[in-house]
Amino acid sequence: MSEFQICKAERRHKFIMWTAVSVLALIAVFNIVCHLSQGRIAAAFNAYMEQHEAFRQLVQSTGLYLFLTEKGTEAQAANMVVSMGAGQFIMIGVGILLIYLAIAKGFEPLLLIPIGFGGILSNAPGAGIAEVMDGTTGFLLYIYNLGVAPPSIFPLLIFMGIGAMTDFGPMIANPKTALLGGAAQFGIFFTLCGALLMTDMGWVDFSVKQAASIGIIGGADGPTAIFLTGRLAPELMGAIVVAAYSYMALVPIIQPPIMRLLTTKAERKIRMKQLREVSRLEKIFFVFLVVLLCIVLVPSAAPLMGMLMFGNLLKECKVVDRLAKSAANEIINIVTIFIGLTVGSKLSADKFLAKETLGILVLGLVAFSIATASGVLMAKLMNLFCKEKVNPLIGAAGVSAVPMAARVSDRVAKEEDPTNFVLMHAMGPNVSGVIGSAVAAGILLAMCG
Repeated sequence: MSEFQICKAERRHKFIMWTAVSVLALIAVFNIVCHLSQGRIAAAFNAYMEQHEAFRQLVQSTGLYLFLTEKGTEAQAANMVVSMGAGQFIMIGVGILLIYLAIAKGFEPLLLIPIGFGGILSNAPGAGIAEVMDGTTGFLLYIYNLGVAPPSIFPLLIFMGIGAMTDFGPMIANPKTALLGGAAQFGIFFTLCGALLMTDMGWVDFSVKQAASIGIIGGADGPTAIFLTGRLAPELMGAIVVAAYSYMALVPIIQPPIMRLLTTKAERKIRMKQLREVSRLEKIFFVFLVVLLCIVLVPSAAPLMGMLMFGNLLKECKVVDRLAKSAANEIINIVTIFIGLTVGSKLSADKFLAKETLGILVLGLVAFSIATASGVLMAKLMNLFCKEKVNPLIGAAGVSAVPMAARVSDRVAKEEDPTNFVLMHAMGPNVSGVIGSAVAAGILLAMCG
């Protein structure tokens, strides 16, 4: 970074700092003046409003007035850690923070930008953007009911786009890596049991459906989390989906320490032989095999799995390139905008600033960490029985954060040996993790739905 760029960054940081200090100073001065007046200023202002009806209506319609006076219902006040108005103000700050992380840090910008902006809009007091007000449905609530609420069209269209962009060749060439993707789903069910145990101990209050929705965070699959939560626990949609996508964005930070802790230097240096080339016929046969197995064994996962494989069929059949490109580009991009805004609309203060939210964030991190560890440990277990050794680092790619988790595995392997390329090998468990999380969601839906 040049000296000019450093100076420019320092000036920008100083501007942000002094702006924040100035705002806080103005608030402090206002509070001091109001306190010294012993209520005379407030009394005079209220008296003036009572004498001037039009002025009173104008003041009471402003967002600032609602931020300061809105308390919410008794049920909301009992469950929230702050007042409704203050909570909305805080959640607007959370929305801005999500957008900052997306733009400045590159954390899942395609989703965190619309989610953050949806959170800002939904917490505008008196706007009715994400609720029914005076008999009129807000536009974000309308879009949510159309695409996110059951039957959850938007997540299914996202899965179709993912299928159109995914190459299952690495998994087909080395089928045993599918076990790693399956092992990574252990974090989902472990967290489900943990949430229920914490409820029994009186630490939190989660139902079985809510615990199942929290557990799916461990799959690191945003559309699956939206699909399952929309059907089992829509009241937790905001916290669960923001946690899921936040932990997906933090894969390069969360996973490497776990991977290094559970592997030796020699294991991280294990080389795997080059994968064979997979024919188009094999890939097409794989599509129908997965769909048929899903229909026979886990029909509740058929919506997700069916759309994933349909998108992949468009890609692999090579005769409908226009449809494949549309699914992988225009359709998934449009749906991403809508799904981000509507999920962000669930970041309402009364839902997100509840006591259970902290438990969701902690349990989600536990789920993701256990999923990572389970994949690595499964790879080490496989090495006890397989002649051809597997680099345990690719087990961490069993979470379905495609392709980020595979890239992290490759990066950690290169730290030990810069000439050791495991990216394509890691894509096997990575894409199998997508299938595994969809199957896990189907199982939870069948058990808890």
